[in-house]
Amino acid sequence: MRLKAFLAVLLGIFFAGALAAQGIQAPPPVPPLDPGETLLLDLSTGGRVAIQLRPDVAPKTVERIKTLTRRGFYNGLTFHRVIEGFMAQTGDPKGDGTGGSDLPNLAAEFNGLPHVRGAVAAARAEDENSANSQFYIMLSPKLPLDGRYTVFGRVVSGMSYVDAINRGEPPSQPSVIVQASMASDNLPPPSAERVAAALSRAGPASVLPASGHAAGPAQPPPPSIKIPDPPKPRPRKPD
Repeated sequence: MRLKAFLAVLLGIFFAGALAAQGIQAPPPVPPLDPGETLLLDLSTGGRVAIQLRPDVAPKTVERIKTLTRRGFYNGLTFHRVIEGFMAQTGDPKGDGTGGSDLPNLAAEFNGLPHVRGAVAAARAEDENSANSQFYIMLSPKLPLDGRYTVFGRVVSGMSYVDAINRGEPPSQPSVIVQASMASDNLPPPSAERVAAALSRAGPASVLPASGHAAGPAQPPPPSIKIPDPPKPRPRKPD
């Protein structure tokens, strides 16, 4: 037990040093789940995704997501850029990565939340302060993105429905957010008829602009943090 405790302390010191060397904050503690800070996405892939929002580290971004959600802004929007082993991006009313809401862009709120699987972050253009309505959900961890995009939440249930989102840039038949709501508003899941109607309205995707994606993270290089091998226990001397 003492060896395990020592290894835990050693790894903690290593990670703290590695993060500090890269100018990355340590992840803050996870607060209890709160229905008022839980985003629900009913997807055309078959079910409901629950996302714990983090106003403690990204208050303005979370407030924007909640405002647009209660407007019904995200209802019917597609996942227009979905890369296997990377992320699924949505939140653009144009469906091509160049659109946003009528609200002003947001200043970056970089924090210590990492780009692990299930992390949810604000998509933006080259300008760090250009996030608006688009966001992406990480399908796999990509730690090199940490400190460059505003992570504002993480999937806490329903990740299998995120995994089922159709891939492509754009997908030939994009998956849809049928309904977005806050858990505290107690909206029931949409009916099968409503799901079918949302898919019908989405239809086949149009070709994205040749200039590329105006608001999304670029595929990062491999992570630079490597977990060290634990020290091997010394052989015990015979009694």
